[in-house]
Amino acid sequence: MRLVILESPFAGDEQANIDYARLCVRDSLMRGEAPIASHLLYTQPGILDDSDPKERRVGIAAGLAWVEVAHATVVYTDHGKSTGMKQGIARAHNEGRTVEYRSIEKP
Repeated sequence: MRLVILESPFAGDEQANIDYARLCVRDSLMRGEAPIASHLLYTQPGILDDSDPKERRVGIAAGLAWVEVAHATVVYTDHGKSTGMKQGIARAHNEGRTVEYRSIEKP
């Protein structure tokens, strides 16, 4: 399976963005990929508090650890690009990783 880092928004309307991220993970899986959506995984209740700057940094660092094995960064754009997503995209470009843009919602 192709290993991908999944980028989608989290901040803002968190529940809508969580629901959207789940759809993105499913879309990626159905394409035969093994996605990591650290913003979805690490922000679940009882794991990390995204509103705590220290815990947010821990989650970001853990998610970025996956860059060592990822084949690509996949960006789902239906809900725009958050600051965190833009940072992930920039890092992927800087490290020479393929960046793919996707949309799963119908216009």
